[in-house]
Amino acid sequence: MRLSGSRKLRLAVGAATASLALAGGAQATAYVVDAKGNSSSGGVGAATISLTSGQNFHVAVASTDLWNAGSLPRWANADGLVNDLFATGSDDSGYAAGVQIGAHFVNWTQGGLTAPYDSLVGKIGSVYRFLGTNFSGPAWDTGTLSLYFWDENNGDNTQFITAKITTDIGTSLPEPVTWVLMIAGFGLVGLSLRRLSALNRAI
Repeated sequence: MRLSGSRKLRLAVGAATASLALAGGAQATAYVVDAKGNSSSGGVGAATISLTSGQNFHVAVASTDLWNAGSLPRWANADGLVNDLFATGSDDSGYAAGVQIGAHFVNWTQGGLTAPYDSLVGKIGSVYRFLGTNFSGPAWDTGTLSLYFWDENNGDNTQFITAKITTDIGTSLPEPVTWVLMIAGFGLVGLSLRRLSALNRAI
């Protein structure tokens, strides 16, 4: 089947656009981090994505998403036990509105990192970093990002949070296959434009 010049141009532009999307797009995935099973003490980190040192990524957790480290007042969001927290009556704690469910605690130190109890911490290689409810920055090593509930004892931990991770794949050079798609797409655009120009001159 023969394609008209305008049809070829539309296909070529589509191919070029898809190539650019591959080269500069973003990928986002949600991961569940369990306060007990993914505790930094007694649990195993929740394995997420593979990162290259220097690659930018973003971690976001809803500030209303709560987990806890046992008896009251030990409920917190991914920022950890950094201030007083009161139940809303409809939050994850299940307590009646107005009950104090969280409070400021001293920090916990493990593996070279000091961070708030109940906070969300990431580990790449052998290095831990505090992530909290909102983190944006470069990967500090190459490897899998594992997520942890930061505390000293997982025995009475409950609940979980959901962390959404976005990687900016536009910060690194495109893969060879992406270069091929981009070059092919732009080549088709150029070819179609030349043929349309020739057709216009012939009319």
